[in-house]
Amino acid sequence: MSFVSRSFRKSLLLLLGGLLFPALTASAAGWETVRHDGRDYVTVRSIRKFYNFQSMKVTGSFLELENRAVKIKFTIGGQEVYMNNVKFVFSFKVLPLQGRYLVSRIDLGKLVDPVLRPSYIQTSNPFDTVIIDPGHGGNDPGAVNRHGKEANYNLAVGRILKQQLEARGFKVIMTRNSDRFLSLTERVDLANRFQNAIFISIHFNSGGRGRAQGIETFTLSPAGVAHYGRGLRKDDFQLRNGNTQDSANIALATAVHSTCLLKTGRPDRGIRRARFSVLTGVRHPAILLEGGFMSHSYEARLIANATYQRTIAGAITDAVMKYRLATMRRPKR
Repeated sequence: MSFVSRSFRKSLLLLLGGLLFPALTASAAGWETVRHDGRDYVTVRSIRKFYNFQSMKVTGSFLELENRAVKIKFTIGGQEVYMNNVKFVFSFKVLPLQGRYLVSRIDLGKLVDPVLRPSYIQTSNPFDTVIIDPGHGGNDPGAVNRHGKEANYNLAVGRILKQQLEARGFKVIMTRNSDRFLSLTERVDLANRFQNAIFISIHFNSGGRGRAQGIETFTLSPAGVAHYGRGLRKDDFQLRNGNTQDSANIALATAVHSTCLLKTGRPDRGIRRARFSVLTGVRHPAILLEGGFMSHSYEARLIANATYQRTIAGAITDAVMKYRLATMRRPKR
């Protein structure tokens, strides 16, 4: 079964090439910073200069930076940003202000730089263990449709993924390997028993009145950033265990999300920030993948299809290899 067009594959290869072989060498230029409404911002023109982008232009509602390897499209006045056609959702809007365009310092430091320069992430340590967390289970079936239960699909993908990763030489830990209930605390506690690991929670989505479709990937919200879909609260400024891996989280999410898009051809719902319990508590680089919508008629059939399950598992396996290579290639200083 083929899930992806040749043109779509070509556009994504650029991003994956950038991830594996970071092409952007930072200049020695300083940052042009702006304080606005109590928040620190950096101008896009200084981003252009620092990362040596050759061109900067406004096209409709987008502000574009481009060089031979990477094209970034910032949505002016919005939070959606595209890097080589892969969608990221910023924590704060890109602001036009007095002839300049501003990106929040949090989004620059916690998203843009780790994606463009994964080899510079200081907290990305060598790892030999992958912790797979099939969501839900037991008396918590997750989303349910006429084809089956999300919990069963999560486990099916997790089992395939385990086999594939072990074939690549990884040690694999499953938070559950049967249809049983585990609390979120139990999943976190299990994950934190291991060292030199990454954590991948597998889910399938539901909602959007049957119209929503596509793949989305979540990482933990940095301190000072709200949970997805709600406003900022006082406790959002509290550092959580997972925040020690903010940069590694986004690099891992980029590898997994873009490779899943590449392999499946499903719509791109973006890489987003959230405060899910399994992300706040785990001390390893951690992501939560939503591999499609069980509430969408077409994707419901895909998710129940063993070939699609193997495709998702294969994409995650490839992404783990790409992430390890990208983050372990330390730059010369």
